[in-house]
Amino acid sequence: MLLESKSAVVYGAGGSMGGAVARAFAREGANVFLAGRTLSKLAAVAEEITADGGKAETAEIDAFDQKAVEAHLDEMGEKAGSIDICFNAVSITAVQGTPLVDMSLDDFLAPITEAAHTTSSPQRRQPGA
Repeated sequence: MLLESKSAVVYGAGGSMGGAVARAFAREGANVFLAGRTLSKLAAVAEEITADGGKAETAEIDAFDQKAVEAHLDEMGEKAGSIDICFNAVSITAVQGTPLVDMSLDDFLAPITEAAHTTSSPQRRQPGA
């Protein structure tokens, strides 16, 4: 197992991509912390993971709330000893099918700004760091 004894946090784990990534991490042996806005969707993914013998915990977190994300990472880092993987599968607004020359600056910047606001570095979450 590639991720045995590793801890992974997946933001947006209730969605199709985030859920698939979380299930894959768990199949490879990771202890998976599922985070997202809809607890029922996270619970369904956690149930699948645990039914297959994996380890998963859920937390209702808004990935656009930086303080909530940092507190969650701190808590999971303390609980697990470290966070080895932090995966962001949060939905981001993106205009599709519009040529760049016809796109407003706000539409162009939206996915860049949103991605920057939903990313947190697990390296600074290591105990003692």
